[in-house]
Amino acid sequence: MTSAKYDVLAIGNALFDVLVRAEDDFLVKHGMAKGGMALIDEARAAAIYADMGQATEMSGGSAANTIVGLANLGARAAYVGKVKNDQIGRLYSHDIRAAGVTFDTKPASDGPATGCSYILITPDGERTMNTYLGAAQDLGPADIDPEQIAAAALIYLEGYLWDPKNAKEAFLKASQIAHGAGRQVALTLSDPFCVDRYRDEFLELMRSGTVDLIFANESELHSLYQTSDFDSALNQLQNDVGLGVVTRSEKGCAVVAKDAVTLVPAARIEKLVDTTGAGDLFAAGFLFGLARNAGYENAGRLGALAAAEVIQHIGARPQVSLKELAQQHGLPV
Repeated sequence: MTSAKYDVLAIGNALFDVLVRAEDDFLVKHGMAKGGMALIDEARAAAIYADMGQATEMSGGSAANTIVGLANLGARAAYVGKVKNDQIGRLYSHDIRAAGVTFDTKPASDGPATGCSYILITPDGERTMNTYLGAAQDLGPADIDPEQIAAAALIYLEGYLWDPKNAKEAFLKASQIAHGAGRQVALTLSDPFCVDRYRDEFLELMRSGTVDLIFANESELHSLYQTSDFDSALNQLQNDVGLGVVTRSEKGCAVVAKDAVTLVPAARIEKLVDTTGAGDLFAAGFLFGLARNAGYENAGRLGALAAAEVIQHIGARPQVSLKELAQQHGLPV
């Protein structure tokens, strides 16, 4: 196996985030399921946007947030995602490259606009997402460069990719190329509602060895195995995949290998402001720890630290150097 050019290459829905603080009444008025992600069309996107208050707008997308976090830590990082060659798409491309991430996916010249996610943050810090996929849904197998995939030690995929059909095929193509090159493939389950939609397919990806590593939070794990018993779900995860990582908010995380379960505490925070990107940045820290062969406990601590940074401000990308933060906490970078 040749040495890797990239530590991690992520594939995801390239989305621009529009974040706004809102009361629970706003969610009720618009029929939103709190804490989840709903796919919306252009008309609903316009209606929500028109009713939103003053917004913070920035580049986002789950796997993109993760790869930006990895680059921030010092990893060699690349991203595959589809934007349109419009104003927002050009801004998105600039942002991810400015973060130190290789981004070579060709933008769409026609079709729907660059995708946007309208994110409502309630006073408890919970985020509720309404996503117009736009150009992101046109990511397809042709956007997967076999040489680039084979050059990455680990491929990271977001479960949200299972919604658009073309992206699903791109996902499977990337996994096959990666395994053919002796690389590893990770999948984040993304959202309990996403798991509800694709439970059987996600389980098949795990059991068939299409993915080697699963990231899930507690809600996603319970949805995957349709049980409220955490230990039972953890045992099933241990049987179904080579490595699983389950985040549990303030309870920390469980790293589930075939031979052992490692429990890692959460990092302390001053104040919870916005949970947007918590799982994305946890994955960034954990994957960075794996890339540096730091061991499961240190990888979990890096993940917890990155997640703690991002939930203490608005937006899903770090506002400080995660590398310096990790060094201050005595973690290997």
